[in-house]
Amino acid sequence: MKKVFLCCTLLLFIFITVNAQQQKTGISKNYADVGFGFGSSQGSISGSYTHNWQLGKKGKFFIGTGARFTTYFGNGINYLSAPASIASDEKSIDTLLISKPSVNALNVLINLGYNFSPRLQVGFNIDAIGFSFGKNINSKFTGNGTTTNINAKPTGFNILLVGNNDKGSLNSHFYLQYLLGKQWGVKVAYQYLFTEYTTATKVQTQPEVNDRFRNKATMGYVGFTYSF
Repeated sequence: MKKVFLCCTLLLFIFITVNAQQQKTGISKNYADVGFGFGSSQGSISGSYTHNWQLGKKGKFFIGTGARFTTYFGNGINYLSAPASIASDEKSIDTLLISKPSVNALNVLINLGYNFSPRLQVGFNIDAIGFSFGKNINSKFTGNGTTTNINAKPTGFNILLVGNNDKGSLNSHFYLQYLLGKQWGVKVAYQYLFTEYTTATKVQTQPEVNDRFRNKATMGYVGFTYSF
């Protein structure tokens, strides 16, 4: 609970800071984008809206916030024990095999970056808090020396708490964005996407009981942007 409070406090601080900067400079910009992530036996479709505030006299640096909707899908994906207390030790990790995972996530995002020119920018964005949904699906749990069938569904609540402390499904991009004209542009990125499932019962019993399992997917990403 303390980590959730600290995360929400940080988001509030960022909003107040960037809002004060906008009132001071009057410089801001909105972006919408849609694109596709592609990796080994898995992929994603995502769309987002971001409002950036340009910082400094020349507006080279920017910070922003917005919302992103991500749909993840895969084929024969192993989900590993998610809690930080278990994931830090490879010997303690159990596996949840999902043949056709499908996770939908809607999150608030944080965006940071630098404008090399009016057309070219580099940046990083990451989901901070939100929720996920998807079908209840049959999976195979392997651990404790046995393999059993168990139903699982996407973990409902998402929150950024750093590394293995994160919960739920969270998307992030290291990206380059280039405007082809006044408004339309292209975006290429390295995408790092966490998705998480929760089993119907706490199937893992050692070294502690657990029902949360995570997949960490690294993908390429290509998308289109619209500025306004």
